Amino acid sequence: MSINKRIDSLSQRLGYIRDIFGHQENESILMLDTELGECRRLAGAGEGHAGRALARLEDLFNFLEAKLEKELTPMDRVRIVRHPQRICLTDILENVYDNYTELGGLGEYSIDPSMLIAQAYISRRVGKKVVNQPVMVIGQEKGHGEEFRNGGSVKPWGNAKALHYMKVAQEEGIPIHTYIFTPGSYPVEDYPGAAQQIARNLYDISKIDVPIVAVFSEGGSGGAEAIGLADRRLMLSHGYYSVISPEGAAAIEGRLRGGDRVSSELVSRCASRLKITADENLQMGYIDRVIPEPNLGARPYHYDFFRTLRSEVIRATNEVCASVRGMKLFRAMALRQKETGDDEAVFMRWGLGKRARFNLLEKRHEKYRRMASEAYVDKRSLLIKAGSALQGVAWSTRSLVLYDLVGRGIKLARMGVEDIQAEARLVRDRTCRMLRMNGEDDGRGGKISPEDREKLLKLSNPEQGACISDGTWRYCSPQACDDKTVSCPNADNEGCLDLWAPDLFGDFAGVCSHCGHHFRMEYQWYLYNVFNYAEAFEFNSEIESANPLNYEGFTLKINEARKKTGQRSACITFETRIEGINTVVACLTAPFRGGSVGAAEGEKFIRAIERAQRKQYPLIAYVHGTAGIRIQEGTNGVIQMPRCTMAVRRYMDSGGLYLVIYDTNSYAGPVASFLGCSPYQFGIRSSNIGFAGPGVITETTGINVPPGYHGAWQALARGHIQGIWDRREMRKNIHQSLLTMGGRNLYYR
Repeated sequence: MSINKRIDSLSQRLGYIRDIFGHQENESILMLDTELGECRRLAGAGEGHAGRALARLEDLFNFLEAKLEKELTPMDRVRIVRHPQRICLTDILENVYDNYTELGGLGEYSIDPSMLIAQAYISRRVGKKVVNQPVMVIGQEKGHGEEFRNGGSVKPWGNAKALHYMKVAQEEGIPIHTYIFTPGSYPVEDYPGAAQQIARNLYDISKIDVPIVAVFSEGGSGGAEAIGLADRRLMLSHGYYSVISPEGAAAIEGRLRGGDRVSSELVSRCASRLKITADENLQMGYIDRVIPEPNLGARPYHYDFFRTLRSEVIRATNEVCASVRGMKLFRAMALRQKETGDDEAVFMRWGLGKRARFNLLEKRHEKYRRMASEAYVDKRSLLIKAGSALQGVAWSTRSLVLYDLVGRGIKLARMGVEDIQAEARLVRDRTCRMLRMNGEDDGRGGKISPEDREKLLKLSNPEQGACISDGTWRYCSPQACDDKTVSCPNADNEGCLDLWAPDLFGDFAGVCSHCGHHFRMEYQWYLYNVFNYAEAFEFNSEIESANPLNYEGFTLKINEARKKTGQRSACITFETRIEGINTVVACLTAPFRGGSVGAAEGEKFIRAIERAQRKQYPLIAYVHGTAGIRIQEGTNGVIQMPRCTMAVRRYMDSGGLYLVIYDTNSYAGPVASFLGCSPYQFGIRSSNIGFAGPGVITETTGINVPPGYHGAWQALARGHIQGIWDRREMRKNIHQSLLTMGGRNLYYR
C-alpha cells in the first residue's frame, strides 16, 4: 500500500475516534492528530524515512485505540453502534456466509429498505465432501450512512415481510439467523400498524419450530423484539440492548416539553443507569454469549472479526440442535466446552424431526419463563409458595380428568346422540309428509314452551348483564361529589348542555347524555361495576415492583406510588364471576406509574394466564391505561414483551378465550406484544390506542399527527380493535362475548 493510502486510512481511523470521543477533551486524540500531521509533512517533503515514521504511527494508533477501549462508557458504545463506519448486515452477508440471494417484494408496502432478508448458505467441509447448509438471514439494515435505510428503523410492513420469510424458513425446515441493528421501530399506525405488527411477530415467532439465533448490535425496545425472540441470543461486545434510547430516557427524566434539549451529561447518566451493555445484559441473563469485537468496534475491514462471528453463529445453531435431539458423545462434549477451538469442525445437521421440533418449542418457552425472576419482589413465604405450586398441580389434574378424559368422552357421546336425533327427525318429517299428516304439530313448528322461548331470546335481552342495580351504580366516582357543572368538549359542535357533576359522574357513568362523549373514570369504577370486584378473589398481590437496576431515585418513586394508590404494582389479578361465568381478570391501572409494565407486572400477568389455563377459565385483560414498558427497569422490562406473549400463545393454543379491553391511553410495548396479539380486542369510547404517543411520533419522525389519530374510531378503522363499547354497556358486552366468542375447549360455557 502506498504511503498516501496508508495516511488516508489512518486519517479515517482518527476521524472515527473523534466521532466517538470528540465530545470531550482527550490527550490521546490530540497526540494522534499531531503525529498524523507530521507524517503528512514528511510524505509531502519526500523524506525517505516517511515510511518508518508511518509504521511507528500505525503502532501508536493500535496502542492508543487499546487504551481508549478501556475508557469506553455506555454512551460511547451507543455512539459506536450508530456510527456510519460500523459493520452492517450487508457486510455480514458478504463475509460470514458463502453465498446468498436477497429477497424482497414489489410495491411500497412490501419493500422496506430498513429490513433486509436473504436466503444464504454456509459451506462446511465434512471429510472430502462439501456440504452447503441453508439458512434464512433476517435483520435491520442501516448501511453506511444511507439515508433511505431510515437508520434501521423498520416500518410495519418491513416487520411483516420478516415474519413472512420466517414462516418460509419453517416450511423449508432451515434455521433462521436474525441480526438486530435498530434504534426502534418506525412509529406509524398505518395498516398494519407498528404495534399490531410487532405483536403479530412475537405471537407467531413463538411457535416457529426451527432453530432461531439472534445477534444484537443495536437493540432498541420493540423494534429489537420484533425479530429478537430466539433460542440463542448473542451480542456484539460493543452493542447495546435497551428498553429505550438514552436520549429518550433523558427526555423523560428531564421532563422536557416543546423544543427543549437534554444535556449530554443527563444522557450519559441514563445510559449508565439503564445497564444496556453486552456484559450487563449477559449478567442479567438476557444474552447467552458475548462476541468479542476489535478495539473500538468492528468495521468492514476487520476480517478476523467476521471469522469469529461465523464461528459463533455456527456454534449457536449447533447448540440449539444438540439441545433438542440426541447426538454422539464426542460432539456433545465439544459443544459443551467454553472454547471449542474451530467450531466449524463440529458438524451437525440443522434439520429437525417432529419430536425435536416439539422439544425446541418447549425449551424456548422454559427459557423465557425463567427470565426476570430476580427483578421483582415476592413476599410469600416458602410454605405459601409450595402450597400454590401444589394447588396448580391439582387444578391441572382436575382439568385433565374432567375435561380431557371424561369431558371428551361425554362430548363425543353427545355429538353421536345429536346426529342420531337429527337423522330420526328427518325420517319422521318425511314420513309425515308421505302420509299427509296435517296435525297442528308436524315436527317442524308448533307452540314453543316459555322455557325454550327464554333461551332463544336470552342474548337479545337488553337488560342482561347490566351494571346498574336498583337505579344506582355499585361504585360511584369521587368526581360525583363535586358541586359544579361540567362542559362537554363537543359542546361547540354538538350543542351539548352543561352537566351537573353529580349527575354526570354518578347516574350517567361519566357519559355525556347528549353526544355520548366519555369522560375519564377511575379504574375502581370498572372493577366494582363491571367485574364484581367486591366479591372477587385477588391472587398474587404479594408480588411487588422493585428497582432491579438500582436506578437512582426510582425506589423513592415506587414507594410514593405504593402510598398514593395502595397497590404494590400496576397490575391487579383476580378471579371473578360475570353472570355466572368464572373468569380470570388482569387489570393494568394507570395511577400506578402510568400503568407501565415491569418485571412484577409481567410475572403477575403470566401467572394469571397460567391460572386461567389450568382452571379452563376465560382470560380478560382490562387496560385502564399503560404508558408502555417501565424504562427504569431497563431490559428487565422489555423482556416482558416476548415472555408474556409466549404465555398468551400457549394459553390460546390450549383453547382459551382471551379478551382485551382498552381505556384511556394505551401505548407502546404492552400494546405491541401480549395485548395486541389477541384476536378479540375492544376499546371504550374514551380510549387512545397506538404504538407511540403523538409527542413521540413528532419527535422521532418530524410528522405532526392530526387530532384523534390514536382515538378508538381510528383504531377500529385500522383494524387494531374489533369494536367500540359504551362504558355503560361494558358488562353486558363482556357477557355476550363470553357466550359467543372463542374456539374449541371453552368448557366454562
